[in-house]
Amino acid sequence: MAFDTTFKLIIAGDGGVGKTSLTNKYITGIFNPAQKITIGVEFFIKDLVLKDVGNVRLQIWDFGGEDRFRFLLPTYVNGANGILFLFSITDNQTIGHIDEWLQILRSYDKKVPIMVVGSKADLEYMRKVQSHVGLQIAKSKGCKGYVEVSAKTGVNVEATFQTISKLMWKHAKRL
Repeated sequence: MAFDTTFKLIIAGDGGVGKTSLTNKYITGIFNPAQKITIGVEFFIKDLVLKDVGNVRLQIWDFGGEDRFRFLLPTYVNGANGILFLFSITDNQTIGHIDEWLQILRSYDKKVPIMVVGSKADLEYMRKVQSHVGLQIAKSKGCKGYVEVSAKTGVNVEATFQTISKLMWKHAKRL
């Protein structure tokens, strides 16, 4: 398959928010409840067809969220076309770190499209961050959208990657 474009997508957020689980669910359709933490960065490829765009290749960079890996992130952000910032709806601290993450994530391109993604939507009974709060934070930080996902059930997984891909396409057309 020939590709009309290739996009570099960064997936970032604190450790334990489900970045790798989300990526694996999108790539393979499988949820692994025993997923190990990412050491440094993991790299995935996903080919998709976007309506009105064509054949797109996503280079997905799943960045380890532990503090000890954060020094690597500015290097990996170079050339990013879009970013998914994940936090867990079951943990207030993970959304509380958004300013630190955005400072790093916007170091290369201040206008790169960023979506805020509340993970673990299947754990509604453990919710600490309400949907309206996530949406309000995303808007106040100049992000391009907010969505809640579940890597376990698959809720909004495909739609999230479709949306960020369309946002990256729009951003690339403006450059």
